[in-house]
Amino acid sequence: MIALVLTGTSLDENITLIKQNKSYIDLVELRIDLLSPEEQKKAYTFPSLTPLPVILTCRRKIDGGAFTESEKLRLTLLEETIKGNFAYIDIEEDIKKSTLLQKAIDKGIEIIRSFHDFTSIPTDLYHRITKIAAKGSIPKIAVTPNSILDVIHLFRIEQELKHIEKKIIIGMGPFGVPTRILYKRLGSMLTFTSVNEIAPGQISAKNMKTLYRGDKVNERTHIYGIIGNPVLHTRSPYIQNPGFDGIKFNAIYIPFLVDNVRSFFVLAEMLPLYGFSVTVPHKQAVLPYLGKITREVKQIGACNTVVRAKNLWMGTNTDYYGFISPLISLIQEGKIQSALVIGAGGAARSVVWALRNHGCKVTIINRDIEKAKSLANLTMSSYDSLNNASHYEHLNLIVQTTSVGMEGDNEGDPIPNFTFKKEHHVYELIYTPQYTPMLQRASLSNATLYYGIDMLYRQGKLQFENFTGYHYPKRLEINLELEKN
Repeated sequence: MIALVLTGTSLDENITLIKQNKSYIDLVELRIDLLSPEEQKKAYTFPSLTPLPVILTCRRKIDGGAFTESEKLRLTLLEETIKGNFAYIDIEEDIKKSTLLQKAIDKGIEIIRSFHDFTSIPTDLYHRITKIAAKGSIPKIAVTPNSILDVIHLFRIEQELKHIEKKIIIGMGPFGVPTRILYKRLGSMLTFTSVNEIAPGQISAKNMKTLYRGDKVNERTHIYGIIGNPVLHTRSPYIQNPGFDGIKFNAIYIPFLVDNVRSFFVLAEMLPLYGFSVTVPHKQAVLPYLGKITREVKQIGACNTVVRAKNLWMGTNTDYYGFISPLISLIQEGKIQSALVIGAGGAARSVVWALRNHGCKVTIINRDIEKAKSLANLTMSSYDSLNNASHYEHLNLIVQTTSVGMEGDNEGDPIPNFTFKKEHHVYELIYTPQYTPMLQRASLSNATLYYGIDMLYRQGKLQFENFTGYHYPKRLEINLELEKN
């Protein structure tokens, strides 16, 4: 089931939220700690206002809620509210036997006993789940993984505690996002969504239902993903998941925040994953774990696509082709003969090799000049300090491969002293935002612009072919263009 956490301060606001999300959800959680005092008095009527099952919750501040009054008042409020026809009531695991629990049992309301840890995962996690279930309640465990190893620990719950049929397992925070989407793989009976992120890592009901189709995941679903750090900003799920749906392929593509590549490959075997995209900073770190690589990966020394091939992992690089395809004819016509590449990281390696292999002269500039020198020596290019960018205004193509200017860095311009001209071709690899400060400045000179979002879609469609063996559905390409605009 997909549950929507209702965050309104009034019953009417919450009914509106249900109407807006009714096609995406199976039940709702009424958080009476978020209601105004006057609305709390009427909360018992809420189940009669919606046909959906309702979970009743009044969360204490220490558990991430908004209720700050005494515990006695909280339990009294819950007792008054369960006069309504609620399907579930969520009570913390440390609440002892009370008249509230007995009244809930007498009314046939199922009891969820919850435990929250907003900093880590307790070492006795499995014991806590087993103990709650033994008392006849539904265990709800909301904990915070801080590494991929923690995520592995959560995904093992279904295997270790398969005998507990009804349970709710939630990994909060950035590392926990895959556990929310793949909740069925944890044996969880439901996942929580919200319009406003009321708990760390929650996503919208619409995305859960239509983008990820998390409720459709079963034992035959092929899992794909993207690994990086950071990674939750990625637009790749908006390419891959509609593509899977377009060819009726039972698969899901989700983001994995990864701190340790070696640990991720353990998770990839356990779930299992059938393939994944690789973004910064892991494009080189994955190489030792691949049994086979393409010519481009060997040459570039960086991989952005990994697929399962027989009994090994195979690495390819679609960045190479996604980047160079709109430039090939211009290079062949002689309109682009020289390029200035900003940055010397994994993305720059793909860019420089693609340009060099097509006969374009390249100068690499970077803040760390030793990194620029290393890449230049490898690719038979020139190099210089980032501070000397203005010395290369005579070059045809300027390619920006760093994270400077990414969303949240609106002031970032890697080459503020560089003067753009109408004759320049300016290529930005960042795709969020589409117009970085550098591109905005280049557009004032009427330079020809190339956007990171276009490269993302080109390389993403190539990844789709690697993952599925099919071309990306033609009819969906129009939707991708509309989304970009």
